[in-house]
Amino acid sequence: MTTLEAGFEFALDAALHATEPAESTGRSRADVRLLSTDLSTRTTGHHRFEDMPNLLRPGDLLVVNNSATLPAAVWLDRMVVHFSTERDDGTWLVELRRRVGATHKPARLGRPGEWLPLPGGPTLKLIDRHSERLWIARLDASVSRYLEQHGRPIRYDYVDRDWPLETYQTVFSTVPGSAEMPSAGRPFTPELVTSLIGRGIGFAPITLHTGVASPEVDELPYPERFSVSEYTAGAINATKSAGGRVIAVGTTVVRALESAVGAGGVMWADRGVTSLVITPDRGVSIVDGILTGLHEPRSTHLAMLSAIADTSLLADAYRSAIESAYRWHEFGDVHLIA
Repeated sequence: MTTLEAGFEFALDAALHATEPAESTGRSRADVRLLSTDLSTRTTGHHRFEDMPNLLRPGDLLVVNNSATLPAAVWLDRMVVHFSTERDDGTWLVELRRRVGATHKPARLGRPGEWLPLPGGPTLKLIDRHSERLWIARLDASVSRYLEQHGRPIRYDYVDRDWPLETYQTVFSTVPGSAEMPSAGRPFTPELVTSLIGRGIGFAPITLHTGVASPEVDELPYPERFSVSEYTAGAINATKSAGGRVIAVGTTVVRALESAVGAGGVMWADRGVTSLVITPDRGVSIVDGILTGLHEPRSTHLAMLSAIADTSLLADAYRSAIESAYRWHEFGDVHLIA
């Protein structure tokens, strides 16, 4: 049984995990449900994702993440290596997980200086621990070319089989680099994008390469590489000046934009590595709303959402999602807060 407890504590029943993409049953990837939270009326609504054009206003701007997903998981006999984030010196942050049959679990594996032989011949050297979960490591080959040949998309145990890499790309994916899919953009189709543009709703891209998530434990997000272009900064400032709303498609977009915003809420072009953690106390300066998935209890993603909508409003929305059997995770339903 799934329950929403006092405050914003809730337990999530396994029946609410989305275990496969909509396409697996012959449907469009846009064929998911959309929970809406209206910030002005403080009401919750239930829709299909195809209703998006009617839930936004002409003059709104959707900012999307154009990062493409890497086949970032390499399976060995007894462990799985997740390539998370490339560093400036060519080393990578990687996670080592213990293989358990067709899935894997977190484990404290490896030691500094250890060499791990990977399928196909290359060797991964563990240099030092970056955190409790991640290693700084170096592969004696091109990581991108190696993953193209030997990697597969990262998959956690709520998804019971591998899916092709294209399943983990969005219609906006053009810049390879994410360990895991920026999944808020997944339900968009070219037809829906065309419909939104026809209604006067704009699009602008940023790039933020996602690192590995931590589905088993609540952790602060790790540093991630991002880029906001002059074009996107200008589109955001023009939207704000004209009275439109800036809607982030995903928590990754919020993190990138709030890392680049300047004094007085002016958007600047910027690139680099962000360690920004967005909380209700910090708030947001540039984002007026967000389209996102449904998030795990006690996650930092929920803290970010509480910087956009207050906790009681979010709790009402999540209670409604649970009662209506919405689905969680990357293949699941989505939530529009605006």
